[in-house]
Amino acid sequence: MQSLKIDEGKIKQLMKEAVIESLQEQKSIFHDLIVEAIEDIALTNAIRQGADTESVSRKEVFDILEGQA
Repeated sequence: MQSLKIDEGKIKQLMKEAVIESLQEQKSIFHDLIVEAIEDIALTNAIRQGADTESVSRKEVFDILEGQA
């Protein structure tokens, strides 16, 4: 049986090319994953900040959102 000579540098380069090609071809999937992760981080930060602030009524919140405050 013939043994294979493995060139680690070549394998590393081929792996890099495969990852780059996958990222380019599946750009929207990776974009969506990154956006979702950023949104989750922002929501977590907002919840932490909100835990240390004064409570307000539901009406006050909706008045602000509707531009009535």
